[in-house]
Amino acid sequence: MILYDQSIPASIEEFGVQIPVRDSRVIKTFQALLDDSQLKARQADWHVPKIAEQLRREDLLRAHSEEYVQRLYSAGLEQEIISTFELIDEEGKYHRYDPDSAIRPLTDLFDRLLKKTAGSVQAARLALQHGFCFSFTGGAHHAQHNYGNGFCLLNDIIIACRKLQAEGLVRQVWVIDVDAHKGDGTAALAEHDSSIRTLSIHMAKGWPLDGPEKLADGSLNPSFIRSDIDIPIESGEESLYLDRLRMGLDTLEEVGRADLAIVVCGADPYEGDELPSAALLKLSLEQMFERDRLLYEWLAARDVPAAFLMAGGYGDKVWRVYSQFLLWVLHKRFVAA
Repeated sequence: MILYDQSIPASIEEFGVQIPVRDSRVIKTFQALLDDSQLKARQADWHVPKIAEQLRREDLLRAHSEEYVQRLYSAGLEQEIISTFELIDEEGKYHRYDPDSAIRPLTDLFDRLLKKTAGSVQAARLALQHGFCFSFTGGAHHAQHNYGNGFCLLNDIIIACRKLQAEGLVRQVWVIDVDAHKGDGTAALAEHDSSIRTLSIHMAKGWPLDGPEKLADGSLNPSFIRSDIDIPIESGEESLYLDRLRMGLDTLEEVGRADLAIVVCGADPYEGDELPSAALLKLSLEQMFERDRLLYEWLAARDVPAAFLMAGGYGDKVWRVYSQFLLWVLHKRFVAA
């Protein structure tokens, strides 16, 4: 199943935020699917066109502190967004932010991000029903317990896991993170939760691992909290990526079968991605396809329902990463079957 609500843009430029999340990554991906005559004829079978799930304030507390959630529902919301999206630099100047170009208040962004978070919950439900769902939103893996970080205001991954667990739909969940950046927020939030096992394959250096390992108070920087399985990849080690991912998946299986897998399926390891902080990992389009196919087939072989979240992907070329995988999946599920 493909969860794509066309009323939710990918770009956030209307808020004056100039991060290169382009609408093309969702529009061109979806158009590529419709350009396939066999898939277009079956669109009603695979396209879920609306995020219907609704979250309450209490759902955010499944991942975040009472103090943080209170700030999000108060006059402090704008400052939380500015901090999370790094819109003001250390000198107090606007950074990737032009409020004069905004056509909507920055605080309106919260409603959109809340909707995207609900989309991850819905995608997980669809995965349980159908075995597979790919959501065109979600994957905000940097959001921490008490603050947003790295363009991630709410950790939709952990919220989805715990909401479905609370409803008795799943007990054990695997979070498999193949975004270019370490899934630090998710690792920290699930650190002491044996019901959520985390795997992250990511750049060995660069953001978020370029900050101090210890905070000013001497405590460990949450970005350095290990996933259950951490697989750092150095620049130049791209040829080893797929083998290391396979080994990591096999290690993950040793902890016991999951009832659900959430795959943080970022396109930013792709060499055509335009985000500077993802530039230390450069997989080819062919390697990206092999990555996604490996994940799908490995989970399907173990009969683990899988919710794939679009996660990181920046610039005008990343749609190719998503479309090549989804064309293959949908043909496998709806044409070749």
